[in-house]
Amino acid sequence: MTLETTRYDSADYLDSEAAIVAYLKLAFEEGDAADIRAALNAVARAKGMTEMARETGVAREALYKGLGANGNPTLTTLLAVVRALGVKLSVAA
Repeated sequence: MTLETTRYDSADYLDSEAAIVAYLKLAFEEGDAADIRAALNAVARAKGMTEMARETGVAREALYKGLGANGNPTLTTLLAVVRALGVKLSVAA
């Protein structure tokens, strides 16, 4: 008997606004830059990178680079992606 496995991709499960918001909220609450970048990457892929590029005004290649595994998105890119997703960042004490 052979066990077949597939690679887990969280983008496959981000199929509703509620799921996206909960996923991003958790990433930002943890506060780790790599986790936030990875969460934004997954959400952007779930929405479609071409669509995200169109909505953000950021080149698709720049999104892949900035949100990729070794990426470090600029604040401008981060804000553009967040805006395009229809979510807001806030500060709380």
